[in-house]
Amino acid sequence: MRVHKYDPATRTEVTVNFDEEVSLIIPVKDTADKFVVTQRRKVVLMTWDGESSKPGALEVIATVDEGDGKQDNRINDGKADSAGTLWAGTMAPIINKQVIVDRGIFFSISKDRSAKTHLPKVSVSNGIAWSLDNKTMYYIDSPTRKIDAFDFDVTKAEIGNRRTVFNFEEQGVEGFPDGQTIDTEGKLWVACYGGKQVIQVDPASGKLLQRVDIPALNVTSVAWGGAGLDELFVTSAFDGMTREELERLPMAGCSFRVTGLGAKGLPAHRVLL
Repeated sequence: MRVHKYDPATRTEVTVNFDEEVSLIIPVKDTADKFVVTQRRKVVLMTWDGESSKPGALEVIATVDEGDGKQDNRINDGKADSAGTLWAGTMAPIINKQVIVDRGIFFSISKDRSAKTHLPKVSVSNGIAWSLDNKTMYYIDSPTRKIDAFDFDVTKAEIGNRRTVFNFEEQGVEGFPDGQTIDTEGKLWVACYGGKQVIQVDPASGKLLQRVDIPALNVTSVAWGGAGLDELFVTSAFDGMTREELERLPMAGCSFRVTGLGAKGLPAHRVLL
């Protein structure tokens, strides 16, 4: 129920408190104090000065995944594409570590604030990335343990021709794919939930290029940062871990900065509204 803003240069942190659970935050293009956040199944435009402990105005711009039996679904991961379209997906609650499969969706929201469902029957919608030529979207539905690719039309905000480019099971990779990003060489960096690692993948060949050990069991997402965009910021979660696991991995739930990878990323896109 919080959003954190961290400045690596000054090592200062600001925390914003919400009444409802928040799953993502993305700045709005051409603004300094507008952000898109998601609360449960709502997409919300937030005004925030970047310093206050409480948000300013909150405006619901869309509610998604409506229907019988979906009242307790929630939005999970999401990103904006180069045109400013928001892409995100939902999931059902995890009960006793069991995922309710096929009850979420993958959707987009355009600048006119209209929502469009692209994929029904999603289980745990997670990481999104785009190829350097902007013609391919990479997408993760975590329980499949696969990274899939779609042909991507940024102008029409359409996807098609789904295929798998990397399979955790076949490659012997521990954990489930979670958040992901891409580097300037077109290689994917993928957080491994339950796997204590981030992996680098070549989506063209389907090969595992390297593993980066993280001192946390549930690695949740990755993003490029630093002045040269050559530092990988990695988040993790401690929910669902046993006492023994927490004792063995006391840094679970922390965020990490990984340097010296020999790779760099691209600036993140902002939402256009």
